[in-house]
Amino acid sequence: MKKNIFDNIPSNIPEEIIETLVDSDGIKVERIISRGHVSPKDFWYDQDKNEFVILLKGSAKLLFDNDEHIILSAGDYLNIPAHKKHRVEWTDPETETIWIAIFY
Repeated sequence: MKKNIFDNIPSNIPEEIIETLVDSDGIKVERIISRGHVSPKDFWYDQDKNEFVILLKGSAKLLFDNDEHIILSAGDYLNIPAHKKHRVEWTDPETETIWIAIFY
Protein backbone atom coordinates (compact mmCIF):
# COMPACT_ATOMS: atom_id res chain seq x y z
CA MET A 1 0.00 0.00 0.00
CA LYS A 2 1.36 3.40 -1.00
CA LYS A 3 1.99 5.95 1.77
CA ASN A 4 3.66 9.37 2.01
CA ILE A 5 6.32 10.15 4.61
CA PHE A 6 4.84 13.65 5.12
CA ASP A 7 1.26 12.45 5.77
CA ASN A 8 -0.43 12.16 9.17
CA ILE A 9 1.71 14.68 11.03
CA PRO A 10 -0.27 16.15 13.92
CA SER A 11 -0.19 19.90 14.48
CA ASN A 12 0.51 19.41 18.19
CA ILE A 13 3.40 17.10 19.09
CA PRO A 14 3.76 17.00 22.89
CA GLU A 15 6.15 14.02 22.65
CA GLU A 16 8.47 12.94 19.88
CA ILE A 17 6.76 10.50 17.51
CA ILE A 18 8.61 7.31 16.56
CA GLU A 19 6.92 5.03 14.03
CA THR A 20 8.33 1.76 12.76
CA LEU A 21 7.95 1.59 8.98
CA VAL A 22 9.83 -1.67 8.36
CA ASP A 23 11.08 -4.30 10.79
CA SER A 24 12.58 -7.47 9.38
CA ASP A 25 15.66 -9.64 9.72
CA GLY A 26 18.64 -7.37 10.21
CA ILE A 27 16.98 -4.03 9.40
CA LYS A 28 14.56 -1.64 11.05
CA VAL A 29 13.34 1.65 9.53
CA GLU A 30 11.72 4.36 11.64
CA ARG A 31 10.09 7.70 10.91
CA ILE A 32 10.81 10.13 13.74
CA ILE A 33 8.98 13.45 14.11
CA SER A 34 10.36 16.07 16.49
CA ARG A 35 9.46 19.68 17.20
CA GLY A 36 11.71 21.16 19.86
CA HIS A 37 12.32 17.73 21.38
CA VAL A 38 15.71 16.79 22.84
CA SER A 39 17.20 13.78 24.61
CA PRO A 40 16.71 13.71 28.37
CA LYS A 41 19.47 15.38 30.38
CA ASP A 42 22.48 13.06 30.89
CA PHE A 43 20.94 10.42 28.55
CA TRP A 44 23.04 8.83 25.79
CA TYR A 45 21.90 6.51 23.02
CA ASP A 46 24.23 3.50 23.05
CA GLN A 47 22.75 1.19 20.45
CA ASP A 48 23.72 -2.36 19.53
CA LYS A 49 23.21 -1.68 15.81
CA ASN A 50 24.57 0.84 13.33
CA GLU A 51 22.18 3.71 12.59
CA PHE A 52 21.91 5.53 9.27
CA VAL A 53 19.90 8.71 9.76
CA ILE A 54 18.70 11.24 7.18
CA LEU A 55 16.86 14.47 7.90
CA LEU A 56 14.03 15.07 5.43
CA LYS A 57 12.69 18.32 6.93
CA GLY A 58 13.66 20.71 9.72
CA SER A 59 16.97 20.82 11.53
CA ALA A 60 18.67 19.27 14.53
CA LYS A 61 21.91 19.18 16.49
CA LEU A 62 23.47 15.94 17.69
CA LEU A 63 26.14 15.66 20.39
CA PHE A 64 28.55 12.74 20.59
CA ASP A 65 30.33 11.64 23.76
CA ASN A 66 33.63 13.03 22.45
CA ASP A 67 32.06 16.55 22.49
CA GLU A 68 31.62 16.55 18.69
CA HIS A 69 28.52 18.51 17.62
CA ILE A 70 26.88 17.88 14.26
CA ILE A 71 24.18 20.18 12.91
CA LEU A 72 21.80 18.56 10.43
CA SER A 73 19.56 20.33 7.92
CA ALA A 74 17.09 18.91 5.41
CA GLY A 75 18.91 16.47 3.15
CA ASP A 76 21.83 15.82 5.53
CA TYR A 77 22.59 12.27 6.58
CA LEU A 78 25.15 10.37 8.58
CA ASN A 79 26.01 6.90 9.73
CA ILE A 80 26.36 6.34 13.46
CA PRO A 81 28.32 3.19 14.29
CA ALA A 82 26.99 0.78 16.89
CA HIS A 83 27.84 1.87 20.46
CA LYS A 84 28.82 5.39 19.37
CA LYS A 85 27.19 7.31 22.20
CA HIS A 86 25.12 10.27 21.07
CA ARG A 87 22.17 12.43 22.03
CA VAL A 88 19.82 14.95 20.43
CA GLU A 89 20.77 18.38 21.76
CA TRP A 90 18.26 20.45 19.77
CA THR A 91 15.49 20.19 17.18
CA ASP A 92 13.73 23.08 15.49
CA PRO A 93 10.92 24.32 17.78
CA GLU A 94 9.16 26.19 14.94
CA THR A 95 8.60 23.32 12.50
CA GLU A 96 8.63 19.54 12.38
CA THR A 97 11.94 17.82 12.07
CA ILE A 98 11.34 14.61 10.16
CA TRP A 99 14.00 11.92 10.31
CA ILE A 100 14.35 8.49 8.78
CA ALA A 101 16.47 6.17 10.89
CA ILE A 102 17.67 2.85 9.54
CA PHE A 103 19.12 0.40 12.03
CA TYR A 104 21.21 -2.43 10.60
